[in-house]
Amino acid sequence: MSYSIAEAARRSGLSIDTLRYYERIKLLDPPARDTAGRRAYSDADLAWLEFLTKLRTTGMPIKMMREYAQLRAAGDASAGRRRAILLEQRRSVAERIAELQACMDVLNYKIENYDRICARVPGGVVREEISA
Repeated sequence: MSYSIAEAARRSGLSIDTLRYYERIKLLDPPARDTAGRRAYSDADLAWLEFLTKLRTTGMPIKMMREYAQLRAAGDASAGRRRAILLEQRRSVAERIAELQACMDVLNYKIENYDRICARVPGGVVREEISA
């Protein structure tokens, strides 16, 4: 299947400018062109964009993403280094999750404390919790 840049942007959740930027900085190989010379993104391009988006969501710096993209182009010979990059990023994400969980624990403690206070104060109101 082939997708225009607008359709690739819509499907990937990235802007057209971001797609062009990723191409310019060599995160994304230049897509094929249709008969009119317009970019024609493939399903493989969209899968790669989805992966890049996940890397960005994890907080991976563009510089590291570029290294990963260059290694990807080198094929299986670079699998060890690509794995090491992902292991390091996974460690970083795990640290952030632990930090956020500690913050959640503090928030839960404070909310429970206010629930206790509201329960014993005349006219204290305990509002329904928003489901997550």
